[in-house]
Amino acid sequence: MIERRQVLLGLSASSLAATGMASADEAAPHVHRLAIQVSENRPELMTMALNNAVNVSRAYSAKGEDVSIEIVAYGPGLHMLRQDTSPVKERIATFPKSMPNVSFSACQNTIDGMAHAEGKPVVLIPETKTVEAGVVRLMELQEQGWSYIKV
Repeated sequence: MIERRQVLLGLSASSLAATGMASADEAAPHVHRLAIQVSENRPELMTMALNNAVNVSRAYSAKGEDVSIEIVAYGPGLHMLRQDTSPVKERIATFPKSMPNVSFSACQNTIDGMAHAEGKPVVLIPETKTVEAGVVRLMELQEQGWSYIKV
């Protein structure tokens, strides 16, 4: 009888704890999250990635909802974030003020490969952070529930 009472009390405590956690989760605002892959050196695709980021950001802002967007560049798409070759660097420079919810990640593996092939360091635009591997970053974001598109 004592054992049964302990089990019932334990279940009741677990139910109360779960209910409390659900209430806390419901109180937290939902943030939409989008990962955009850029893996080709095509200016029109880079522009499309930026346009998609702006359109998604504005759509959720109009609804009063939050969104985080990360553009991940690797392979030939890294040119999007290179200081010397980016056809969209001037536009990206405006993002910290106009679209602070958009971030840019560059694949370190690609940076290293390009630097080796070109015999010089690869300099990225200031708005960029590096990640170990672009594909791994996209996998991690998807595993965390981020939506994903490739342009």
